[in-house]
Amino acid sequence: MNWKRWGWAWGWGFAGAGLVAAVAWMLWPAPLVVEAVAVQTGPMQVTVDDLGETRSHDRFTLSAPVSGRLERMTLRDGDAVQDQQLLARIAPLPLSERERKELTARVAAAQALQLEAQQRVRQSTDDLAQAQRELQRMRQLARDGFIAPQGLEQAMQKEAVATSALEAARFRARAAAADVQVAQAAMDAIRVAQSGAQGWLEVRAPMAGRVLRINDPSERVVAIGTPLMSLGDVRRLEVVIELLSTEAVKVAPGMPVLIEGWGGQQVLRARVRQVESYAFTKVSALGIEEKRVNVIADFDQPPSALGDGFRLTARIVVWQADQVLKVPASALYRCGQAWCAFVVEGGRARQRTLALGHRNLQEAQVADGLRAGEQVVRYPGNALQDGAPVRSR
Repeated sequence: MNWKRWGWAWGWGFAGAGLVAAVAWMLWPAPLVVEAVAVQTGPMQVTVDDLGETRSHDRFTLSAPVSGRLERMTLRDGDAVQDQQLLARIAPLPLSERERKELTARVAAAQALQLEAQQRVRQSTDDLAQAQRELQRMRQLARDGFIAPQGLEQAMQKEAVATSALEAARFRARAAAADVQVAQAAMDAIRVAQSGAQGWLEVRAPMAGRVLRINDPSERVVAIGTPLMSLGDVRRLEVVIELLSTEAVKVAPGMPVLIEGWGGQQVLRARVRQVESYAFTKVSALGIEEKRVNVIADFDQPPSALGDGFRLTARIVVWQADQVLKVPASALYRCGQAWCAFVVEGGRARQRTLALGHRNLQEAQVADGLRAGEQVVRYPGNALQDGAPVRSR
């Protein structure tokens, strides 16, 4: 009888212990299922992204140099034209004394601009020669190991920018010379018209390129200064990127540009040539006034499919490095005034305060607080606390 009572006691004891263990197991907090990713070392870029469009490097708007009857133009948008090709003809109207003086002043102004353009060509030629001499010295110093590779790259970039500036100055000089010819031809046509003969003023192309836009090809009477057409060389395109002024201050000439969203599969490459110093006001789609700045970049090799005014997405690389310790931006959250992340250690989430460097939309550079290979929690929720048990997916 005693053994039976002891057996019942032991049985009830084991049953009670099992019940307590079951209740404890049910009340024990289950590990949170989290998505963990390893901290890695690799390349990283910080870019300034915005929309842009292509533009002919040398675009000219031809206007009527005199008032008169414009002959119907046979050219159409997109037609190729040669240098000094006849584009339009105008039969000048008789001028008053005031208009004759204005035309004379126009010739003098065109000649002054031509002299200025020629001076810019000489200055750009001297700048290019200086950049080439400096590049030669830098190459010698780099071969001897006295400078870092970045110094040689900067010298090469200055030489490339000086070359591009010289080409632009030469094109401006050609355009200025063409303006002088047009103004002088207008004076000659006026003299012929005043003499009683039927004279035509010929408007010729200042460069070889394509017709970008004809305002109106119909025959009509035009006033002096009326725009007739726009010309451009689509073989030499540049990129115009409208950046917010707060972003434009981070950009400097020589920075690489990645071109995406232009319609092709490959990523095109360009380089910043100029950051304009004038900010203009533009109203966004939400009706907000924004201050924007034009950033001009040159293509390394533009595809033939692109033309003037094509839309694209530009990513200007303001900082890049080959080997940095980085963490996904989705693993970061604010803890007071600092940045923190949850590190998975021994099945538990441990809060870690981090010191960050550069950041972009996808990842951030870690200066202190993490080591390569450690697992961090992506998209930490409000339920995740320091020391909470976690389980990776």
